[in-house]
Amino acid sequence: MTKALTKTDFDFPKQKSVYHGKVRDVYNINDEFLVMVVSDRISAFDVVLPEGVPYKGQVLNQIASKFLDATADIVPNWKIDTPDPNVTVGHHCEPFKVEMVIRGYLTGHAWREYRDGKRSICGVPMPEGMVENQKFAEPILTPTTKADEGHDEDISREAIIEQGLVSKEDYEMLEDYTRKLFQRGTEMAKEKGLILVDTKYEFGKKDGKIYLIDEIHTPDSSRYFYAEGYEERLQKGESQKQLSKEFVRQWLIENGFQGKEGHQIPEMTADFVNSVSERYIELFENITGDQFQKSETDAINDRIEKNVNAFLAKL
Repeated sequence: MTKALTKTDFDFPKQKSVYHGKVRDVYNINDEFLVMVVSDRISAFDVVLPEGVPYKGQVLNQIASKFLDATADIVPNWKIDTPDPNVTVGHHCEPFKVEMVIRGYLTGHAWREYRDGKRSICGVPMPEGMVENQKFAEPILTPTTKADEGHDEDISREAIIEQGLVSKEDYEMLEDYTRKLFQRGTEMAKEKGLILVDTKYEFGKKDGKIYLIDEIHTPDSSRYFYAEGYEERLQKGESQKQLSKEFVRQWLIENGFQGKEGHQIPEMTADFVNSVSERYIELFENITGDQFQKSETDAINDRIEKNVNAFLAKL
């Protein structure tokens, strides 16, 4: 069976600290660079599932890398290089304490708020008479706070500026960058027969300059619909055909797990794990238009350590 990367514990030259997230392990190199290792761990309902999914990390890392390169003319980004299929090395930036969420369609969290009778989200009005998955006249910005613990919270642009989370001047730049990035992502998705529904961007600062950081336009940070059949499904009130990790959440729900107290994570059989792996590869090929090249997984930690050390020696 193909091996999955579920744990890393590297000690790179000039390493100052490491942050182990749900999916990414981020190594701080002398407060100058970050080595971001994208693991094969998979999370849902804020819980990391017990089995890793082979090639998932490579899929996410390579999608993000492609879109960072494709948007570098809009805003500088943190990426320096991808020395390994699962790794991006980039600039160490001081992150802004907000995530820029942009929505082109009324779905997910925004739809649940709307369904419950709310007609504004993050201070942005939503018109009457909309239905689930309907396109907004213009994409709306619905930022969230970046929580160190627990869940991110919706917040308005006024509150962000008032609380000093981001200066007015910087926030206006973040809004401008967000709209332009979403427009580019929308155009690239359309070429592949997809709709970029909503996504989030994270930004940071280094030497007084704003950078786009972290991942971008991956199925973990974005929602995609298939363009074909979108209108018909909308008219019939049917759910849209999605390109995201929603299928994993649905499988968990069907097996009685939603991350609540007392819920047991269902057994992830080898067949199920392989099917998830195949879906991620399908996502990669649909979103990028490229054929996926499976990396060698026999000694994945050794491979990463060798590739990263060789790259850092050149910096």
